[in-house]
Amino acid sequence: MKILIPMDGSENALRALRHVLDRRGWYRETLELHLVNVQPPVASGAVRMFIPQEQLREYYDEEGQKALKAARQLLQDSGMPFHCRVGVGEPGATIAHYCTEHGCDLIAMGTRGLSALGNMLLGSVTVKVIHLAHVPVLLIK
Repeated sequence: MKILIPMDGSENALRALRHVLDRRGWYRETLELHLVNVQPPVASGAVRMFIPQEQLREYYDEEGQKALKAARQLLQDSGMPFHCRVGVGEPGATIAHYCTEHGCDLIAMGTRGLSALGNMLLGSVTVKVIHLAHVPVLLIK
């Protein structure tokens, strides 16, 4: 069973990962975990003409790896096999696209991430993923 866990570096995202790890015995099939971090594009329009594409890619990768660091360590300590990916784009749509592209069976994610909209019941990325995903979405509070 392939489970996609979006990771933005927040405690809520780590909680979702811990939830899946703690309950891996619930699944009959061997779990294949996919961690994805999505970086919003920082440069658009004319700005991209002045910043080399390779420099932008390095920036996105560095920021994504920072957000994945704690999750990667947790999974390495657990011995659970996993895949990591840093994407660039609108987070909700990119997560849903990754899920479809890699044939994931479930998305497990926190209800809120790093957004400043902390007083909302569900974060905007979570709502977007729920609407766009074609697989069950498990929300971890």
